Amino acid sequence: MVKRKTVAVIGGGVSGLAAAKAFDEKGHRVIGFERSHDFGGVWELSRSYPGVQTQSPKDLYCYTDHPMPEDYPEWPKGPQVHAYLHSYAAKHNLSRLFRLNTVITSMDRRADGKPGWTLTINEAGRSRTQDFDFVSICTGQFSEKNIISHPGQDAFVAQGGEVMHSSDYTDPSMMQGKHVVVLGGSKSATDIAVNAAKNGAKQVTMVYRENVWRIPYFVGGINFKRLLYMRAQEQQFNQWGKNPLQRVIALVLKPLVWANFRGLETLLKAQLGLKKWNMVPDTPIEKEASCSLPIVTPGLFESFKSGAVKPIQGTFDHYDGDEIVLTAGDRVKCDVSVLAVGWKLGIPYLDKTYRDKLIEADGQYRTFRLAVNPDLPEMGFVGFNSSFCTILSAEMVANWLVRYADGQLERQPSRDDMERNMQMMLDWRRKERPAAQVYGGLCSAPFHFKHFDELLGDMGATKRKRNNPLAEQFSYPNAPAYGEYLASTPQYQVQ
Repeated sequence: MVKRKTVAVIGGGVSGLAAAKAFDEKGHRVIGFERSHDFGGVWELSRSYPGVQTQSPKDLYCYTDHPMPEDYPEWPKGPQVHAYLHSYAAKHNLSRLFRLNTVITSMDRRADGKPGWTLTINEAGRSRTQDFDFVSICTGQFSEKNIISHPGQDAFVAQGGEVMHSSDYTDPSMMQGKHVVVLGGSKSATDIAVNAAKNGAKQVTMVYRENVWRIPYFVGGINFKRLLYMRAQEQQFNQWGKNPLQRVIALVLKPLVWANFRGLETLLKAQLGLKKWNMVPDTPIEKEASCSLPIVTPGLFESFKSGAVKPIQGTFDHYDGDEIVLTAGDRVKCDVSVLAVGWKLGIPYLDKTYRDKLIEADGQYRTFRLAVNPDLPEMGFVGFNSSFCTILSAEMVANWLVRYADGQLERQPSRDDMERNMQMMLDWRRKERPAAQVYGGLCSAPFHFKHFDELLGDMGATKRKRNNPLAEQFSYPNAPAYGEYLASTPQYQVQ
């Protein structure tokens, strides 16, 4: 018999909803906390910049039991994703579990000596504490803005200039007739640059630090999900935990793999005109592929060609009057500076004593299955397993986590099991696949299938692959199919 727990779910975005459903349907008492006034996380409308849309196609960005509406486009816009998340919450009556406008300010081990954590909760301006048997942290990769500044910024603002984080770009009209400078080369940076140019900016300059491979929605006319999300393609990357036979096979096939990726690079260079814009990366694409691989914003290279957006490789050095001086000495006139420099990864409400057990000196996270750490018992993470199919990844690890918390995994790991696996993963990231160190090593892409295989194996799923071996090998992850796989795991209810 598994005892019913009181479970805290911190965060009401994609991951928080998945975790709340997973723990609730097993019979636990779930209390969710969302600091905003609404569900949605990064898709909450006040945090979304105009024109934002998913990087993943809609059938790769959905829960197993709740497909996106048929009338949604292949890559839904932000308000559509927000509405979809609300419909999922309504379908499973999750709103009854959450308290909005509620902030967790700290957490510590329970003072009564029982397993679990005490959370300090700020709600309606009042602070209180509450004990929980288990805490699921679901604030993910994009919780705290990465705020940076440069010399001369105060004087720039004082003389009428404006500096904002990319998430604060909510009104395109603010760019009309302005000289706009966007710092960054990620998808948010290119989205905002194109959007500002389309909405009347006098000139847009995009300043980016390094060239990276960018993937268009269609590669040579083929939807990229049919090229890059296949199990067969995934197996060509240097994945973790290969046995001696797999290493021999990889060595034999290395020339073919090399030719495959060189062909893809040639196609991308020709289709996007990367040489013309001096944007050919130095790193081979198979070594760079990770969660940081951006999708090409529609209209980006067309805006380069028209001159509406001017790309400059470099970064800011300082502000000088109404100009930004770059590190190479270029001076760029600027009225509005948009800092598309991402988000901080971290858990600020967790005391440093505990964070030091979780995060290595070089910023890499010590996690087993990207979900738990044996030095932080009665705690787990949903949404740390960032990927190209984020919603499915969150749902998969949420279902794994509730079984882990209840001791119901078929392969329940011992502390030694977890320690060995965590060290193996750290060594793999540092020595064999440096690209996997992005986001503190909390990224399962491009190894979706392998990550899901491990989770399903731990859960004791009797079905883990599609019946058609060709479809399994040469198609992308299918969310409804993974719903069937989860249903094949041993079922139970808490008492």
